Amino acid sequence: MERKTALVTGASRGIGKAIAWELARRGYDLFLTCHKNEAMLLDAKHVLEETFGISCRTYCFSVCDEERLAKLFADIPYLDVLVNNAGISYVGLLTEMSYAQWQEVIDTNLSSCFLTCKYAVPEMIRRKKGKIINISSVWGNVGASMEVAYSASKGGVNAFTRALAKELAPSNIQVNAIACGLIDTDMNSHLSRQEQAELIEEIPANRIGKPEDVAQLVGMLCGEPDSGYLVGQVITLDGGWT
Repeated sequence: MERKTALVTGASRGIGKAIAWELARRGYDLFLTCHKNEAMLLDAKHVLEETFGISCRTYCFSVCDEERLAKLFADIPYLDVLVNNAGISYVGLLTEMSYAQWQEVIDTNLSSCFLTCKYAVPEMIRRKKGKIINISSVWGNVGASMEVAYSASKGGVNAFTRALAKELAPSNIQVNAIACGLIDTDMNSHLSRQEQAELIEEIPANRIGKPEDVAQLVGMLCGEPDSGYLVGQVITLDGGWT
């Protein structure tokens, strides 16, 4: 019986780490990437392999590095699931942002989706099966002051998801995105307790989301049985916030 496989980018911590855990729990062999936190990723690999008896290979490089990405995909015979999770933010006025900082956000959050899909899709088409899940943000839906580049990149991810879904649906490949609200990750660690409390008051679910909330939804999107009819959706996961 063919083993299920998944690639998760940005998997050393936070949402990506939680997704890796959920997929390993479901029996997927994993390919995990991170940019800088190699020691954390290796620790996660050992725990996942020992806990769930799956195979896990790790890679540490910028997901925007096409040469390294091509070498990674040379190690992957096939993929059942691709999760584009790698992302960074920039909080500050647009006028104080350099072009290099803008480009880094766009490349990491959006261009990386293009690159991973470019290499993953041909084999998915050959096998006539596959799922691509892009981790987006509610700011890609409505925009956020002081986070123009991040909002633009995630809006791009949403449009990318809808367009690629139409392109690949005839090949039985489902492309969807999860637009996350406020999730308890390092990316939001700049918020003070007071700011968090004020935001929680705006969230009908009365709490900040957990990485595991996102992971569980990823698991549902990958689950069996699956009709293959959920295609091109940007699913908002924000406790009713927006």
